[in-house]
Amino acid sequence: MIKINLLPHRAEARNARRQQFYVLLGLMAFLAGAIWFLGFGFIGRQIDQQIAKNEFLQSEITVLDKDIAEIKKLKGQTDALLARKRVIEELQANRTEMVHLFNELAKRVPEGIYLRTLVQTQQKIVLTGVAQSNARITTLMNNLDESPLLENSTLIETKAEVIANRRLNAFSVHTFITRQLEDSDKPLRKDKK
Repeated sequence: MIKINLLPHRAEARNARRQQFYVLLGLMAFLAGAIWFLGFGFIGRQIDQQIAKNEFLQSEITVLDKDIAEIKKLKGQTDALLARKRVIEELQANRTEMVHLFNELAKRVPEGIYLRTLVQTQQKIVLTGVAQSNARITTLMNNLDESPLLENSTLIETKAEVIANRRLNAFSVHTFITRQLEDSDKPLRKDKK
């Protein structure tokens, strides 16, 4: 019988497989390192590009914020100028109103009534004074309502006072001015508040 010693052949095959395993292990490690390096480089480039985009957008947002602030400033200036223009137009349209008001009051206040104060708040006028009797206050209110410049007279308060040993009636009346049109004689009524 022939005896064949297979031990060296098996040892060589084992060494060859071991060597092949180490080569494959090194190749896999190299391949894993290359994939990691490429992936890391790709992700790094993507992050850098996104950071650049974000910085660009931030700079554009800053520019737009400055533009918006400038627009708000210009809008505020425009609103202020328009408000001044409206005030000037209103003053121009009603520049003779006070003269007409005092003329009307001089015509409409009956004898026996003495005005103490006249306060105007927009269209509302508050007259305070003293009268010799309540009938004279009623006459005053009727005269004010008949005026083309005044309307809606309302008695707010009346009370008896003694002034210089005379019994008089102190009163407070509210009335409203009607705005006059320059082109016609018709009164233009504004909302009362």
